[in-house]
Amino acid sequence: MDTELASPRTSLWHRLGPLTPLAVRTALGCGLAGYASLALGIGRPYWALVTAASLYQANVTLTWSRGVQRVVGNLLGVLAFAAIVPLAHLHPAALVLTCLALNFGAEALISRNYWLGSVCVTPMALLITEFAQYQDAGTLITERVVDTLVGALVGFVAAVAVTNRRSGDRLDHALTAAERARETAALLLARPRPAPAALESARRGLAAALVELRGTADAATGEWWQRALPQERVVAAEQAGHRTLAATVRGQGLLLTRHNEARAEDVRP
Repeated sequence: MDTELASPRTSLWHRLGPLTPLAVRTALGCGLAGYASLALGIGRPYWALVTAASLYQANVTLTWSRGVQRVVGNLLGVLAFAAIVPLAHLHPAALVLTCLALNFGAEALISRNYWLGSVCVTPMALLITEFAQYQDAGTLITERVVDTLVGALVGFVAAVAVTNRRSGDRLDHALTAAERARETAALLLARPRPAPAALESARRGLAAALVELRGTADAATGEWWQRALPQERVVAAEQAGHRTLAATVRGQGLLLTRHNEARAEDVRP
């Protein structure tokens, strides 16, 4: 919360700028994945659309990693469905209990390991389609595998096609902001008795600038087809910024100690 409050207020367009490539990738990838699935005659094209939508992360590198996890998790989940479906068909209660168990596994695993959570999500999604009526397991398996592969392939192609070359410019701006925030804090620390409120404001501003710099650098590093990034300058700015940030914390501790000592002197008889 401190970091968010210390972040400078910017225009809506400036805040939405980094999200524009991601939004275009999502719209293009999901639309093409759905159309590709329809062209192949698959009965559930929304599975391909959902697969494409699940891929998109902050950059192409992370999108590729999520795509691999999605495909691996879904294929293993299909195998799990093939093993579970005979048991689920024994009785409606068995179908309900199986879905509940898979839902518990998905909730417990998806935030820790995406592909492992997908192993639970996939058979659960296939079994849910059978609540209305039992369906041919072979057809469900075929449609899920094809939609997963189509959605992952088309979705990643869309991510590569929509480049994000402005990420380097945003990194330059974040670097400049972090260096200025560090200089402001350093100037305050150089004073004999800096005002506690000013030092706290400088600490929050520097912390927010360093958080923004790290997030921007991570996003820019994973993009392709862009100019070389100033990696050495980023490392130097982060190291210097964190040293100054630590100094502001120590400085605040000294000011607090002096303030308490002064109060103790005031109450002595």
